[in-house]
Amino acid sequence: MPPSKGQTRWLEKIWFPTSPLKSVRAKVPSANVQFNSGADPDAAAALAKNADVAIIFAYQWESEGMDLESLALPEHQDDLIAKVAAANPRTVVVIESGGPVTMPWVDQVSAIMEVWFAGSRGAEAVANLIFGDANPSAKLPLTFPKSEADLPHPTIVQPPKVTRDADSQGWRRIAAGLPAFQVTYDEGVKVGYKWYDAEHKPVLFPFGYGLSYTTYSYSNLKVTPGKNPRVSFTVKNTGPRAGAEVAEVYASLPAAAAEPPKRLVGWSKVSLNAGESKEVSVDVDTKYLSIFNVEKNGWQLIPGDYGFMVGGSSQDLSLKESVNLK
Repeated sequence: MPPSKGQTRWLEKIWFPTSPLKSVRAKVPSANVQFNSGADPDAAAALAKNADVAIIFAYQWESEGMDLESLALPEHQDDLIAKVAAANPRTVVVIESGGPVTMPWVDQVSAIMEVWFAGSRGAEAVANLIFGDANPSAKLPLTFPKSEADLPHPTIVQPPKVTRDADSQGWRRIAAGLPAFQVTYDEGVKVGYKWYDAEHKPVLFPFGYGLSYTTYSYSNLKVTPGKNPRVSFTVKNTGPRAGAEVAEVYASLPAAAAEPPKRLVGWSKVSLNAGESKEVSVDVDTKYLSIFNVEKNGWQLIPGDYGFMVGGSSQDLSLKESVNLK
């Protein structure tokens, strides 16, 4: 949304008035929780060196009406994280961002928590997760690439610049519209995780990925063909505490469909106590197995062998079965 009346700069950074530091201290009132702004990475590393654990809150601020210059964390935060992690291997990185970021330090830290833009009660939620009062159960809705070079379009085509000004009615555009400029999207249907699959590009964290404080196993896959094929399987909580697993169902289409290797066709979030098992069934709408036939201007189910895969992320699919659909 445009800045409110009275602001003097376009896209001024605005933060919700919450305090992760206050929430962390509230969790451990008897602990000596110290703070460093991170402006001086060496000073932050010196403080972290003798700590039981170091928590870094990193961010990638963004908004409508803008493109990021890169996926790297701004303001030298990668350097800060690397130095703190070198001083204390028990470093936890909490990232506030609206999308993926690159992580050259990924193998140096003990834990990474993506909290997106968590809102006005986000600090309390983050503290609950860090201290284990809540068990995380979310999965990534996008892919974190290893580098920007792996993106379909590593270079962003920038539109012509416009100027903006404030008046008594709020913000208005001075330029009389944008001149035409060309942007080419040539990846076709290879969007998101389908791009990385089709191009055989290894990723930092795949679509659908997410850890919790427990673990899960999958077994007993059965696919029943029909108008809406039914995919059944068993999920077991193999860890020490209750949790919820998002079980994901993917499908590969016949070669004649000329599609990327797989697509998400269903999912189910399963709550399980420690040691508990549940049978899960997901009915797959045949439209999710179809392609759009441009010549016929409609959806088409290609007859042939369809592979069904089940697991905890787009790259952790331990169960596989193939069926023939007419």
